[in-house]
Amino acid sequence: MQVFTNIGGFIIDMDGVLWHGDQAQPGLSEFFQILRDLNLPFVLATNNASITAEQYVNKLAYMGVEIALKDILTSGMATALYLSERYQPATTRVFVIGSQGASQPLLDKGFILADQQDTEAAQLVVCGLDKALTWDKLCMAALHIQAGAGFYGTNSDVTLPTERGFLPGNGATLAALTAATGVKPTTIGKPAPIIYQQALALLGVAAEQVVAIGDRLDTDILGAVQTGIRSVLVLSGISQASDIEALDYSPTWVMQDIQEITQALAIHHRKQV
Repeated sequence: MQVFTNIGGFIIDMDGVLWHGDQAQPGLSEFFQILRDLNLPFVLATNNASITAEQYVNKLAYMGVEIALKDILTSGMATALYLSERYQPATTRVFVIGSQGASQPLLDKGFILADQQDTEAAQLVVCGLDKALTWDKLCMAALHIQAGAGFYGTNSDVTLPTERGFLPGNGATLAALTAATGVKPTTIGKPAPIIYQQALALLGVAAEQVVAIGDRLDTDILGAVQTGIRSVLVLSGISQASDIEALDYSPTWVMQDIQEITQALAIHHRKQV
């Protein structure tokens, strides 16, 4: 059994770590219970900008786990926060490709959302995964970018794992817009360190005491490495331990799932008392 050291808080990915689709991972309730028993703060940080924080809270409640809105940080929320620190929301028009998980955080910050019929130029284009993507949306986004709008992606995941296989993710849409405009977007989600830096601020815990938990080496773990924090790769999702051999970075720990993390935390606690 691997042992944790110097743990003060966690930044936790969700899909592949806490659940697969609508199926909770074994030991989900026990995992959150030990976090509360040990008074360990956490932020659930996800690249998924398709749904809102409220929807994540409801999903976990359905699985028997009660959490607060403040515990959730989606890449849509991270994007809205990042932009609100650099633009005046009340006077900034944003054209959004994406669902409510991308648009609602921008509205919450006070940004003006442009629609496809708007003839007025948008100052920003924000692109998140859009399962209702159309040619017209791509055209409007490209025109705004060509006219000088800032170009931002909630995340750069090229593929989206589903029960049907790997489908085009938000990174594929970003690539299409880059090809059409010659402009590369600033991406907010993992592996860029921006979302992890925001999560650290929310936690209020020193970076050297924080551990990121994720199932993807190319996003969760690479993002942690680029942020300068430790990480756990769980083998309950996308990446496998053998994948590490081909990389020039690695997680601090590799564990099977959240059940093993719960056991490691219990050992860590017994050694502290």
